[in-house]
Amino acid sequence: MGRAIRDGALGGLAGGAAFGMMMAMMGMLKMIASMVGSSSPVIGFLIHIMISAVIGAGFGLGLSGLATSAGKAIGVGMGYGFLWWLIGPLTMMPLMMGMGLGSQWNAPAALGAMPSMIGHLLYGAVLGFTYYRLSASARSGRAAQFA
Repeated sequence: MGRAIRDGALGGLAGGAAFGMMMAMMGMLKMIASMVGSSSPVIGFLIHIMISAVIGAGFGLGLSGLATSAGKAIGVGMGYGFLWWLIGPLTMMPLMMGMGLGSQWNAPAALGAMPSMIGHLLYGAVLGFTYYRLSASARSGRAAQFA
């Protein structure tokens, strides 16, 4: 169990780094920093990375049994990333910004959040693949083979 959580957190860090680069290019890190009253992109990136590791640990804890091949791990990771797109930018962020529950649960808001959805899917794919490689390597005692 501990190894699954650790591998999930490491996968979350890898996915968070990939998504974080995308967020930096789109100027989204200041919005993340605003959650703690900052406007610093560096603070935004650090918050994003911490959240990414925690969410990745959750993947390891709850979904590790589904990550039995590289393809399955990527697919499950992308589904997990999509779920976090619904939870994060469409639900929790608006609540934290005082917009109210469900304020972003409509087609125009979801359409505006499509770049974020793509980033969450990227996060999930990298998370799942990294988790699979780490866990397969541990199971075999050597580098994992693509399945």
